[in-house]
Amino acid sequence: MSIRPLYDNVLVQRADAEERTAGGLFLPTTAQEKQVYGFVKAVGKGKILKDGTVRPPLVKEGDKVLLAKWGGNEIKYEGQDYLILKESELLAIIGD
Repeated sequence: MSIRPLYDNVLVQRADAEERTAGGLFLPTTAQEKQVYGFVKAVGKGKILKDGTVRPPLVKEGDKVLLAKWGGNEIKYEGQDYLILKESELLAIIGD
């Protein structure tokens, strides 16, 4: 990945939208909702605290994370959609 987030920013790729309902019906693209989880693709070095020390990030590349539905900044890079958001905007690490 050639995008390196700065400070306490995190680059996340949202999981693909569900294409079927629980009953097996196919959903058109316009009816598919954004997923509320994704995968960390890159992380910054950490948050700079008031005393000048750096708190390292709690997430790492490859973590599956729970996202707020409308957080972060959406970007497109090499044909892929990503979110860049502050680590504090992540709600949870899924698994582990």
